[in-house]
Amino acid sequence: MSELLFLDGAQTRAALDPHRVLEAVAAALVAVCRDEVSAPPRIAAHAPGGLLGAMPGHVPGLGLAAKLVSVFADPARPGRSSHRGIVALFDEADGRPLALMDAEPLTEIRTAATATLSARALARPDATGVVVIGTGAQARAQIALLAALDPKTPVSVVGRDPRRAESAAALHPVGRVTDGIEEAVRGADTVFCCTGAVRPVIRRAWLAPGTHISSVGGSHGPELDAETVRDATLFAEWRGAATTRPPSGAHELQDLPPERSVTLLGSVLGGEHPGRRDGDELTLFKSTGHAALDVAAAHVAHTVARAEAWGTRIAM
Repeated sequence: MSELLFLDGAQTRAALDPHRVLEAVAAALVAVCRDEVSAPPRIAAHAPGGLLGAMPGHVPGLGLAAKLVSVFADPARPGRSSHRGIVALFDEADGRPLALMDAEPLTEIRTAATATLSARALARPDATGVVVIGTGAQARAQIALLAALDPKTPVSVVGRDPRRAESAAALHPVGRVTDGIEEAVRGADTVFCCTGAVRPVIRRAWLAPGTHISSVGGSHGPELDAETVRDATLFAEWRGAATTRPPSGAHELQDLPPERSVTLLGSVLGGEHPGRRDGDELTLFKSTGHAALDVAAAHVAHTVARAEAWGTRIAM
């Protein structure tokens, strides 16, 4: 008889140590680049009001896991959707189920960790002006992670609702609200775009030379205009970001000209690619999510929870 560790939402969130998640996600991205990961394209079953997606993956040394996530329209917030799900972690050696945890905080922090790693690897060394666009769950996760990793660097937050922007900015010790996306972006060295956009919220004309953009939203449409994509050096988590149709692939990276290349972030983190080449280069990391990142975060949550004796043990 095997035993399963169940972590509720609060326990999952508490077990996702930000420094460990950053390290594990970096290892997963490098493994993706080196074709060491087994992760088939995500699939989904469709219901009248939404879909149920499945993302299994194996990362050597981190584990074997699968995420089931439902994406349904939210009647209380027209144009927005809810994301609810679970992540199951298995023993990579014998296949025993090890843990079941809440997918929401896990997805938020692994996405924020990936965006943060891209900024660390690709932003100019002297970059100081940081902007987060958005006030929803993913934007808040991004701000919270930046606060945990670097509480002294100011972060500007911009969103449509001033009260939500104030609340999000308060998650960072030196967070502040900026009025208007254009004003915020024009003064930024690093831009984290975390929106539910259906049309671009960033324009190329607003971006100064040398800006880095980490775009993790736009599952329903492009966050960035075509001119930004045209002029930027492009990076992504996996090769399918540009070759697979949305929602698995990125809206912004569809139908690129044959001469355009998309570099895997893992190749920069692993030392195979130099990343930024000069101080004026516009760099863009476009995230679409990847099962390997869920595996990495689930590994951290399980390791921390076991060490702290958190969760409920269930006999299988």
